Amino acid sequence: MPELPDICAYLSALNERIVGQPLERVRIGSAFLLRTAEPPVAAAEGHTVTSLRRIGKRVAIGFDNDIWLVLHLMIAGRLHWKARGAKLAGRNNLAALDFPAGSLLLTEAGTKRRASLYVFKGEAALKSADPGGIEVFESDLKAFRGAMTAENRTLKRALTDPRILSGIGNAYSDEILHAARLSPVTLTSKLTVEEWGRLYTATRDTLRMWMERLGAEAAKGFPEKVTAFRKDMAVHGRYGLPCPRCGEPVQRIRYADNETNYCAKCQTEGRVLADRALSRLLGADWPRTLDELEALKRR
Repeated sequence: MPELPDICAYLSALNERIVGQPLERVRIGSAFLLRTAEPPVAAAEGHTVTSLRRIGKRVAIGFDNDIWLVLHLMIAGRLHWKARGAKLAGRNNLAALDFPAGSLLLTEAGTKRRASLYVFKGEAALKSADPGGIEVFESDLKAFRGAMTAENRTLKRALTDPRILSGIGNAYSDEILHAARLSPVTLTSKLTVEEWGRLYTATRDTLRMWMERLGAEAAKGFPEKVTAFRKDMAVHGRYGLPCPRCGEPVQRIRYADNETNYCAKCQTEGRVLADRALSRLLGADWPRTLDELEALKRR
């Protein structure tokens, strides 16, 4: 699932391509994509893009008539920049936004249709798309700790809960916890002052590093290979491969739709997290599906 660094890369690439440009036409190729009826998606046609915004893991496109198109890519959704009027051929092509200079295509691999498009009128309506998590780069350590301890959760769940932190998902939470040398199943109520400092710093440093790296790639061309599995990651998607810090093999936890990668030596004092007690803990703390997790909103 594209997360904060990936969404920022998309926004950077889109900024130079569609801001200031009129949207000529919206083409919908899947009946499951559009999740709102009013205002109609055609309300954006003929109007100029004035702003781009990230809302959690969503891409929000604002127009001069106060209409917003909000795309949530979920797990397998991706954006592509193609020649103007590119065909919506094949079942994986869900929608196209046509501009004078080219077309923005939304695709989704696989058979499940999780990606979505919402249309909002005005800032008040747009806020309904925000799950409510704090922005890490706009928050100090006190605010970060306060948000993370509002409920007693495992660190993995707290980092990925969209009501707590904005834009962090499965991939970057693994990288953050490895950088902070903390176990994914440690409860937020158990962290020491020193560990909170490590976690806060690791969260900001990890996200900033990947934002800069992916931003540099986006400056060279539209991000066409957005993936949760990158060869330069420390642990995510690297089960069985050596930890870059200590050389021990990376471990993993699987529960329902979720997978967590970690280094036992660096993060769990050498313990492999695979007993029944762990399964019960995960069952109580994590939603069974990523759809359930993404649907969470602050009340």
